[in-house]
Amino acid sequence: MATEAKRAKVDSGSEPEPLQKFLQWCDRVGLVLSDKVCVSKEGTVADYGMLAKEDIEEGELLFTIPRSALLHQGTTKISALLEQDKSFLQSLSGWVPLLLALLHEYTSPQSHWSPYLSLWTDFRTLDQPMFWSKEERERLLRGTGIPEAVDTDLTNIQREYTDVVLPFISRHPDVWDPKTHTLELYTQLVAFVMAYSFQEPQEEDEEDEEDEEEKAPNPPMMVPMADMLNHVSNHNANLEYTPESLKMVCVRPIRRGEEVFNTYGQMANWQLLHMYGFTETHRSNSNDTADVPLANLHRAAMQGAQSDAERRLLEQQGATLRLILGEKAAFIFGKQGCLTDSELHTSLKVLCMSEEEFQEFRKNDGWEEEEDEDEDEKISLAFSNEGLPGLKAPWRRLVHAAARLTLSSYRGDGEGEDGGEGDRDGLLVEDKAALAALSSRQQRALQVRYGQKSILNRLMELTKA
Repeated sequence: MATEAKRAKVDSGSEPEPLQKFLQWCDRVGLVLSDKVCVSKEGTVADYGMLAKEDIEEGELLFTIPRSALLHQGTTKISALLEQDKSFLQSLSGWVPLLLALLHEYTSPQSHWSPYLSLWTDFRTLDQPMFWSKEERERLLRGTGIPEAVDTDLTNIQREYTDVVLPFISRHPDVWDPKTHTLELYTQLVAFVMAYSFQEPQEEDEEDEEDEEEKAPNPPMMVPMADMLNHVSNHNANLEYTPESLKMVCVRPIRRGEEVFNTYGQMANWQLLHMYGFTETHRSNSNDTADVPLANLHRAAMQGAQSDAERRLLEQQGATLRLILGEKAAFIFGKQGCLTDSELHTSLKVLCMSEEEFQEFRKNDGWEEEEDEDEDEKISLAFSNEGLPGLKAPWRRLVHAAARLTLSSYRGDGEGEDGGEGDRDGLLVEDKAALAALSSRQQRALQVRYGQKSILNRLMELTKA
């Protein structure tokens, strides 16, 4: 049963001024906060967070946010302008309308949202890798996939600002000023949206099931108070959506003094660092993953070729798989096995086909007989940690070799190219004094690297001859 909730109140005059103003604003806009929780910068895992002042039971309501208090392109003061000119705001990200609203509201002293947005005086404190130097990303995060993701982000942000945003704000000098609303500020606000925005789930409609793939995702929105909760995979609260409001509900008991944690989804450490600027420890993050690129699986197969004819066949097979799965395809391994088992099953099957089998496969344009549910279950089991040791010997050798090649792509801060088991990262993780001596960036990068390498080392162990 939900506990009785009251308007947000400031607990003491010792709270920082921006937080006081924000809580007073929450009271004015009708955001209702339970007496059993408080917002604080003390005793939380990050900057701001929420703590339990009393024991809280499962099902209790922590706070309610009216939809009028959400910040998005429909609630901003310039919503009519954004709606009128929405045809000019199309972009790959779909974030431009919200970002234009944030550009305006963040720099307007009269903004209704000032008490909320003033909590972030410098978005660089988020410290996502997009704010690190390129050299630092490469040195600390090589092999993790983050440097490539950030490079893509920064390229897309600059293109979006130059091609869409700058021409638009230049046509509306009464609302925006290119000297104030710069690419630098735009990039910081992209980081803010990455780290703090919410995306409402699509409503499920049986009549629209056939068109589900064509539906555009709901645009992101800023959700005051909800975005102050920190994340762990083993969370104790969850955000629920209703037509009138959004509600944070306790999903398991929280004891007095404990932090209230939301979930941002099933996020691996590389995703948490890339998007939010933090990590969990590799042991506590049950959703951690490591990618094995298709390119490495194909390279492993090529290394085993015994003749020119075999190499030519493998080149054709690799090209076909890239067409089916994509040029940058990768197989995702979690702590319990492969999460993309169907794709890995198809790839191993194709790379181990004879010339005749492969030509038949190509004649069918890569299509095979549709597998039933029982077959899907067998594939899932075969590529789980329990099933991997029992794979066919040629498949097991390929997976093992691909994992080894992937491990060789990592390099920790100051370590060599090996990246394998027993490397410097493993020693650092176990040495508390050495770990404490690292910078926060080095510590977070270490958790990403070592978590991924642990999964890959486990994969090698399960597939060894």
